[in-house]
Amino acid sequence: MPKVLVSDKLSETAVQIFRDRGVEVDYLPDLGKDKDKLAEIIGQYDGLAIRSATKVTEKLLAHATNLKVIGRAGIGVDNVDIPAASKKGVIVMNTPFGNSVTTAEHAIALMFAVARQLPEASLSTHQGKWEKNRFMGVEVFNKTLGIIGAGNIGSIVIDRALGLRMKVLAYDPFLSEERALELGVKKVELDELLAKADFITLHVPLTDKTRNVLSRENLAKTKKGVRIINAARGGLIDEEALAELLKSGHVAGAALDVFATEPATESPLFGLPNVVVTPHLGASTNEAQENVALQVAEQMSDYLLTGAVQNALNMPSVTAEEAAIMGPWIKLAGFLGSFVGQMTDEPIRAVNILYDGVAGEMNLNALNASVIAGMMKVVNPDVNMVSAPVVAKERGVQIATTHQDKQGIFDGYIKVTVVTETRERSVAGTVFSDGKPRFIQIRGINVDAEIGANMLYTRNRDIPGVIGALGMTLGEMGVNIANFTLGRTKLGEDAIAILYLDEPIKPEALAALEKTGKFLQVRPMRFEV
Repeated sequence: MPKVLVSDKLSETAVQIFRDRGVEVDYLPDLGKDKDKLAEIIGQYDGLAIRSATKVTEKLLAHATNLKVIGRAGIGVDNVDIPAASKKGVIVMNTPFGNSVTTAEHAIALMFAVARQLPEASLSTHQGKWEKNRFMGVEVFNKTLGIIGAGNIGSIVIDRALGLRMKVLAYDPFLSEERALELGVKKVELDELLAKADFITLHVPLTDKTRNVLSRENLAKTKKGVRIINAARGGLIDEEALAELLKSGHVAGAALDVFATEPATESPLFGLPNVVVTPHLGASTNEAQENVALQVAEQMSDYLLTGAVQNALNMPSVTAEEAAIMGPWIKLAGFLGSFVGQMTDEPIRAVNILYDGVAGEMNLNALNASVIAGMMKVVNPDVNMVSAPVVAKERGVQIATTHQDKQGIFDGYIKVTVVTETRERSVAGTVFSDGKPRFIQIRGINVDAEIGANMLYTRNRDIPGVIGALGMTLGEMGVNIANFTLGRTKLGEDAIAILYLDEPIKPEALAALEKTGKFLQVRPMRFEV
């Protein structure tokens, strides 16, 4: 039974989901604050469910000897060292959609608050004043809203803004013209958005490219009287520059839910009358907190029990339905990668993966990851589908993928070719109707080889007596053959044999085969079946 640790505050309903699904769970909601105690016990768990209090560092991951998945209840994963998790082979999941509506609604609420000076007006009225003429606001109707980031949350804000009869400009390098048309917005470059928007709202993650997207220089390009909203991430705005423009009157108002440093106990924006601030409340509704907790429990349970991967940040997503269908193909992809890895003694420069027929219609990212994992495990047994692409990239291995319509007698197949400094090696395989993977081609020679844990590959010139010598020598050495497959190019040319053995072949048996002088190559092979 998989075992999960919940180290932050999650709803009891989420904890019950783990138990109902057959996952053992320890609910220790205050443990995330005690990094030493967490490091002491993390090695017992297959999964770790967190919110923002638990910091998953490289140091913590070094103790996580059994950890397979980290689930973040929420969208932000600033508290997880994703590169370190990837190297460790740990999947990192978040729940990007559970609080989308809540965060979008908060951005709209902040826009209204800064447009009508609601917090200041409320405070004044609470103090017994009646300063009706002091708080002169602006309508949002017919104003231009500039959206920076038109992804999941941004698209919800767009929908609400259009409902308010606002004009919407969107800046997002990944937004296609077709998607912009579908959303009902005009796609523009950042400079145009800055110059034309009456309100600007940000909905992008904090990355090297988005950090200070509203820099001092870009803020200076904004339309005089603009109002700026940030309910996304701190660090997207130069807060010092924004404060100066607010004081000068160039920026009419700002509403921020997030800050470069949190908890934000001081800021140049604090105390300014035309600024609305909230303590990172974007996801703080009962519905959102419950939604993300339930989603992370479902996602982690699905992965630990069925292999389904949803909303992973360092692994291709695979639905439960895909996992059921693709399982044999993912296994085949791993076998093919392992085969070429075991056959290659020199550094691999490139891997070319061809998907034919039905194989090309599947989740190729997942299949690619399995191929690379199988190949890399030959030199690093700790590698898995998460860490393998990272390891390959670090070694400078180029990965190329192509797919084609059905060719030949099989409904589909996968062919893997590795390129080294001096040669190329290839192997192809398919999945039969019984769900069993098979090798169907090695070095361009057609075969039909069942795959077992212990195998032996030989290569020779196609001359009489080789097969007899192979069988006789192995028999004399006490090696039992479960399956025996032969193939050749042409009469008298290259020939191969691939044998499925009951046990690992001993060194003395290999030496006896080589001593016959009939083989160009003798290679024992192991597969994780």
